[in-house]
Amino acid sequence: MDNVKIGNLICRLRKENHMTQLQLAQQMNISDKTVSKWERGLGCPELSLLPELSRIFNVDLEKLLSGELDANEILGGNMKKMHFYVCPVCGNVVTAIADTSISCCGKKLKALQPQKANDQDKLQVEIIENDYYITANHAMEREHYIAFVALLTGDSMMLRKQYPEWELQVRIPVFAHGRLFWYCNRHGLFYMEI
Repeated sequence: MDNVKIGNLICRLRKENHMTQLQLAQQMNISDKTVSKWERGLGCPELSLLPELSRIFNVDLEKLLSGELDANEILGGNMKKMHFYVCPVCGNVVTAIADTSISCCGKKLKALQPQKANDQDKLQVEIIENDYYITANHAMEREHYIAFVALLTGDSMMLRKQYPEWELQVRIPVFAHGRLFWYCNRHGLFYMEI
């Protein structure tokens, strides 16, 4: 741990939150001299105080300990490059346009790596009444199922959550051609062009 970097970050976050050293100290039940010591890099917060600092500043604990908050590069562009994250514990689905740090159920999630579907893995897509009607021969059992289907175009995304033991039948409005993604809880993320 780099006391100077952590101290500089605490100082920056305190000022961003329009707080004085005394106000921060009062919220944490410590002295303002302790906060001053941290900000000058002459010491570091005790481990027991780090979760409270993280909560006050609404900052990830890991980032606080590194002393750096890296802003994501601002990306213009294409929704087809969306990153998907799925929690292995609760099945929560999270999306992000750029690489990011995401956690759920106490686990740090990694972006799923999409693989182009071969002919046997592809979903069946037909157009019915201005909708893409999407079906699959894929198992939809409690232990093996497709968790979501999403259509991404250049500027839009439509995601439909699926559940085990339901037959896969999805309707997505035909608003543009794009890339269809789906996630199998055993085999990962697939895509195909439609």
